[in-house]
Amino acid sequence: MCRSIKTLRPPVLPEEATEEEIRAAALQYVRKVSGFRVPAAHNREVFDRAVDVVARATSELLAGLEVRGRV
Repeated sequence: MCRSIKTLRPPVLPEEATEEEIRAAALQYVRKVSGFRVPAAHNREVFDRAVDVVARATSELLAGLEVRGRV
């Protein structure tokens, strides 16, 4: 796993993760999986689309998690 991706759920974070934090984690994930820090122009569209999909999935995951003991 990419060490620069941090846990985005409470109680690790004091509040809900922001869109910026979710997008940054998605970008790091796509970079790690693809092996590209910055994709070539001919791969930019698919790279950006992957970041969008991962960010959406992450938002849905975090919204659906039940964190016990949290008020």
